[in-house]
Amino acid sequence: MPERTVNSNHYTHEIPAESGGDRLDKALAAGLPGLSRSRVQALLEQGCVREGGRTITDPSLRVKPGQTFDVFVPEAEPAQPEAQDIPLDVIYEDEDVLVIDKPAGLVVHPAAGNPDNTLVNALLAHCGDSLSGIGGVKRPGIVHRLDKDTSGLMVVAKNDRAHHALTEQFSGRSLSRTYQALVWGVPSPKEGRIEGNIGRSNADRKKMAVVAHGGKHAATRYRVVKAYGTAMALVECVLETGRTHQIRVHMAHIGHPVVGDPLYGKGRSGRAGGRHASTLPEPVRGLFVGFPRQALHAVGLSFVHPAGGEQVRFQTSLPPDIRDLIHTLESL
Repeated sequence: MPERTVNSNHYTHEIPAESGGDRLDKALAAGLPGLSRSRVQALLEQGCVREGGRTITDPSLRVKPGQTFDVFVPEAEPAQPEAQDIPLDVIYEDEDVLVIDKPAGLVVHPAAGNPDNTLVNALLAHCGDSLSGIGGVKRPGIVHRLDKDTSGLMVVAKNDRAHHALTEQFSGRSLSRTYQALVWGVPSPKEGRIEGNIGRSNADRKKMAVVAHGGKHAATRYRVVKAYGTAMALVECVLETGRTHQIRVHMAHIGHPVVGDPLYGKGRSGRAGGRHASTLPEPVRGLFVGFPRQALHAVGLSFVHPAGGEQVRFQTSLPPDIRDLIHTLESL
């Protein structure tokens, strides 16, 4: 029997025959699609699940067909970050997800150095009452992040069910992300796969690096879209994993750092662009050496829609600042 809504935050669910023997958290998550398994576990811990008047807190309890459980879902608490009216470039939106084209310079999460004026603040204002709560709090579900100065496509969950489904896809690597970057030099071969564990750099703890021991497995597939002499190339990168600064670290590791990258852009030479920059004429060289952010943009995003189950794909163009660099190269 499907769940019966008694009021806005009270559900009654009878265990069907096919769920007999399952753990309680699994059975309730399967029977109440609006709740993820982790959310059910939190509700159990909070004493919000009852059977026949007694409170049930054990998520591993084995259920029997015909058992009936009452689940009380508290109203979502107001989010701590302040909602701020910051313009967003919304590519797609429905009741479950929102896809945006994040501009460079916008931090995703509030933190000590950026307490407000972040993407989360903007999303709280944009979504308003359409947020049904992530883990019991009215907040957008950030599934994956982009660095402050990396621009491009991001998907955000608007409810717990969507957040759980997209997070599983991210962990299972079925959520596909494609980037384009302008890098120093021309990678050879022009198509390949970079694999190397990424961890904290021993030389500089503020940076990540490909490490010989420890770290986390990381793999990036790349192809050269267009070469501009020997000075630079536009490359397309597809992430197989999602590590901090992954594309920036991997491209620098093979000797082709992203143009404008303040952390990894100097490569082994200690100078932005190194020998590749020296091939550019002097008036133009300064545009690239002094580019104020990493020339990296998330151009493609693909995932299974958490409600409909269909594969959805989104694409965006390179932003004006990167396009201007490319036009300059093409004019040489």
